[in-house]
Amino acid sequence: MQDSRQTDGVERRDDRPDQTDQDRQPNQTPPRHPDPVQPELIRDNSTALREMLTIAIPSVATMTSYTIMGFVDKFMVKDIGDDPAYVAAQSNGAMMVWLMMAYILGMNGVINSFVSQNYGAGKPERGAAYVWNGLWIGVFFYALFMLPMYFIVPHIFGTLHADQPTMMGFETQYAQIMILGGIFVVSARSIHHYFYGLHRPNVVLISALFGNLINIVLNMVLIFGDQGIPIRENWFGLHIVEPISQPIVWIASTLGIEPMGIKGAAIATVIGGAGEFIIPFVLFLSPKYARMFGTRSAWKLSKKCINDLFRIGVAPGMMFINEMICWAFLMMKLIPMGGKAVGDDPVLHNTVGWIALQYMHLTFMPAMGLSIATQAMVGKAMGMGRPDIAASRARLALIVTVGYMSICAPMYVIFRHELIDVFINPDIPPEMRARMIEIGATVMIAAAVFQIFDAIAITTSAALRGAGDTVWPGVATIVLSWVCIPGFGLLLINVAPGLGSTGPWIGAALYIISLGIALRIRFVGGKWKTMTLVEQAQIRAQPVDLDPFDDVLADPTIGSV
Repeated sequence: MQDSRQTDGVERRDDRPDQTDQDRQPNQTPPRHPDPVQPELIRDNSTALREMLTIAIPSVATMTSYTIMGFVDKFMVKDIGDDPAYVAAQSNGAMMVWLMMAYILGMNGVINSFVSQNYGAGKPERGAAYVWNGLWIGVFFYALFMLPMYFIVPHIFGTLHADQPTMMGFETQYAQIMILGGIFVVSARSIHHYFYGLHRPNVVLISALFGNLINIVLNMVLIFGDQGIPIRENWFGLHIVEPISQPIVWIASTLGIEPMGIKGAAIATVIGGAGEFIIPFVLFLSPKYARMFGTRSAWKLSKKCINDLFRIGVAPGMMFINEMICWAFLMMKLIPMGGKAVGDDPVLHNTVGWIALQYMHLTFMPAMGLSIATQAMVGKAMGMGRPDIAASRARLALIVTVGYMSICAPMYVIFRHELIDVFINPDIPPEMRARMIEIGATVMIAAAVFQIFDAIAITTSAALRGAGDTVWPGVATIVLSWVCIPGFGLLLINVAPGLGSTGPWIGAALYIISLGIALRIRFVGGKWKTMTLVEQAQIRAQPVDLDPFDDVLADPTIGSV
């Protein structure tokens, strides 16, 4: 049976079968109308793996590119001078800005779920409205919260590191510049989640690679200026610095750019972030996407979309900002405290902690790429009313992620000394260098212990988020993170001060292990199978147009080629 109705001058059709509320079983996800995308999900495991990798590989490459950006920043910043504070200051400044953006990034991450579920339900044009409203929320958040933080950041770092004036100045300078460019990061992530939800991750990959290229080139020009890159033998053993440095010196000299140091690193990162936003946004507004998905006409504020984003996104937003607060407290307060407890310079422990965390990102970010694919696939299956397929995709993603991180864990242990040594300036005194490597080697062992549980937590959290199950995981994350990181970390500093900064890292490991177990229990329980983020099937007896999106956009797929 086919129903036609007129909305905003465009005929909208609904091919869903007649169904009343009495026809449905309790807690049963309503069946979706036949959709050409459905057969793509009902396949054997080998084909399912191919489908997952089609989405995951570009996503993994994208997240890996972010890790490379962090590597490049730290690797170049370390050569500004022989003070280990440069690496710690750049990392502390970046962490502070990510902390400010954490809530809105976590909340707008559910755009992926709304887009993918509507895609699976055969209504992909509805996703654009969520993106636009996510963008408007991000702009308001940036103007009302982030910009004022520009003036507050110096006081925050002044309180945290009053006894370390050199590092305090560097980290403040880096953070303030990053705040000014934060709008690009917030906006880019909203657009990225739209393309992830549509199963078009290559768009995000191209924009991320473009942003990385900009960041690397500008880092070399702005950090070192007309003095050129310091020629080091330890640039991964490759003698390519001098040929690269010569054109960089020429560019900087021609433009009259003097070495900016850590300020230059921040400016390069901001401009790279702008590049990541421009490419997908231009495509989002292109005539093709406007015709297929109504991306231009969906720009209006929608009360429903905003309510939906807050209803489903508040928990992930709180979860993300809570984690960032706990990790920031670990990196900027607990680890230096642990260093003081054993009589070391706290800057050494802070710097080495950031070096070790950068390697954790090397495994964490590809796993995040897999989790983005997991969220999109689970969302698409749930939009079709097929929780069985969603569970199958989630299990497959978990196997791949656990397998990958299981390979990385022993690498942390085997090459722990060499990995730490890469980020230490060769001009640092040998005694200090040896101590930093010793501290870092212990941290790398602690990181190896929780890799498998980290894989479980990342993948399972994404699967639950794809289904719309966000509140329980959010509460579990908040409780466990505070108990284990600040709570257990402070406890070990006081009762076992001889552990030094290893004590807080043990608390962090305990958090990841317990979170992985808790989320897995939640997923196996199956409550998520009864959830949906898309509109219920319309009751055919009612002639009224119940589509809440009619005030946002007309269906652009009707009559399109």
